[in-house]
Amino acid sequence: MTRKILVVDDEESIRWVLGRSLEKAGYNVEYGENGSEAIDKATSDDFSLMILDIKMPDLSGIDVLHELRLRGLDIPVIVITAQNTVKNAIDAMKEGAYDYVAKPFDLDEVKITVERAIESYETSKKLELLRASLKESTETPHGIVGGSSAMLKIYKTIGRIAEKDLTVLITGESGTGKELVSRAIHFNSRRKEERLVAVNIAALPKDLLESELFGYEKGAFTGATIKKQGRFEEAHGGTLLLDEIGDMPLELQTKLLRVLEEKKFYRLGSEKPIEVDVRVIASTNKNLGDEVEKGTFRKDLYYRLNAITIEIPPLRERKEDIPILVEHFLEKHANELGSGKRTLSEEAREILMEYDWPGNVRELENTIKRVIVLSSDITIATDTLLDAAPYLKSKKTEKVDAFDEFMAAKLLTLINSFEEIPPSGIYDIVIRKVEKPLIEAILKATKGNKKRAAAMLGINRNTLSKKMEELGIVGEDSD
Repeated sequence: MTRKILVVDDEESIRWVLGRSLEKAGYNVEYGENGSEAIDKATSDDFSLMILDIKMPDLSGIDVLHELRLRGLDIPVIVITAQNTVKNAIDAMKEGAYDYVAKPFDLDEVKITVERAIESYETSKKLELLRASLKESTETPHGIVGGSSAMLKIYKTIGRIAEKDLTVLITGESGTGKELVSRAIHFNSRRKEERLVAVNIAALPKDLLESELFGYEKGAFTGATIKKQGRFEEAHGGTLLLDEIGDMPLELQTKLLRVLEEKKFYRLGSEKPIEVDVRVIASTNKNLGDEVEKGTFRKDLYYRLNAITIEIPPLRERKEDIPILVEHFLEKHANELGSGKRTLSEEAREILMEYDWPGNVRELENTIKRVIVLSSDITIATDTLLDAAPYLKSKKTEKVDAFDEFMAAKLLTLINSFEEIPPSGIYDIVIRKVEKPLIEAILKATKGNKKRAAAMLGINRNTLSKKMEELGIVGEDSD
């Protein structure tokens, strides 16, 4: 599809030069001579981009930009101006311009800017539509949350494969959100009006798993007093999620492979085949390649399931998602629990960022929920967070706490040693008592290197030398 560009400038020569250059580059170009015409054309036709002069007889380019945004038109706009001032640049960007170029301009640079603007706009639109569809189509009110590059890649993959009736394997550690991804695939597929049936293989006893999947006839075994449908039949026309597929017994893997290849199966106790139309999505927290090597997973089934693989990285590898997830869970659980809006202090947020989250997103959600339940504070501080979730206390924090306890004990001993308060007060004496051994210890650790010692102390080298002289610390510089 040829992209259409609207060029608006009151100078005919500028319109001609820009239009000719863009048409040679493969664009379809239309023209406007003033601000009013720009608004009329932009609202009555679909353009991929607008090139807009700032200074025009009726409405300025800034006025046009403002009006376009008021009308909800968000096409990218490149502003051109003969007055390359800071004010023009700021005003244009504040009104949502993609970029601005000053006259006289380089046509090659203009074409590059045009190409980037259109590409950026189209990409953002696709992502916006995909995120919106994911949010609306999943059964949970929140859907998938995350803005890291890893999660954006997963969103794109879901968008590409949802409509294609392929088997999908979703891998990732427990708590990363494998079921949410499977739901997003189903509810964006042509099967979205039919059922999504989930089976947790790890949660079912091995001797019941076959009957759970394929059903049974009355009298098939002791206790089978009625005929029962299996999960494959329940999911007919829809999607079957086989959660923790890596825990499936080998003998059942053979039957599953046959169903995937032949699209039919037999109930227990029946010789009549049942044809089924089901899309299978499998998930696992195991490395199935390793399981194949161990002989616990069939190689042919692995290749059959592995048509499309979505790997969800652990939360510790996409920590940029943590702030987004925290805000989401704060809002979600505050609403569910009726506790009012909550927020976290900066220090508390840093603690959440430092923790490795072995339980991934599920552990983070449970932590936020626990903090909301156990605290009535509107702003959740570090102490409140650690009281509710002591496992967040890092080794670094533990060391600092141990040091604080050690120093408090030593200082108490020092203070108690005074029979009366010194005339100069205790503060200067304590600081001097602490400062000297601290600097001596740092110098010893750095083998007398003043530059390194000063860096560790957070002071400059001249200040360190002055302190050493005041405190009577002798040491040769080993720099």
